[in-house]
Amino acid sequence: MNGSVTISLEDYHSFIDSSIQNKKGREKLMKTAKELGVFLSYLASREDIKKHVQAFNMQSTTSKIEFEGNKAVISLRSDI
Repeated sequence: MNGSVTISLEDYHSFIDSSIQNKKGREKLMKTAKELGVFLSYLASREDIKKHVQAFNMQSTTSKIEFEGNKAVISLRSDI
């Protein structure tokens, strides 16, 4: 479906700026999730924390922690 809309140039630039900021924020979030995954992998190799991870996963509404061998993977529930 094609269409058109008229907005002010100021609103257009605000929209573009918002898009850029959202992309940067998502990239930072993904980097943080990867860093937390590395930290959790380190913890998992040191102690048995599976029951704590399961409890977290049951309570968390935004993310989920899974282990692939000794590697921890954090996923956002919106991406699952």
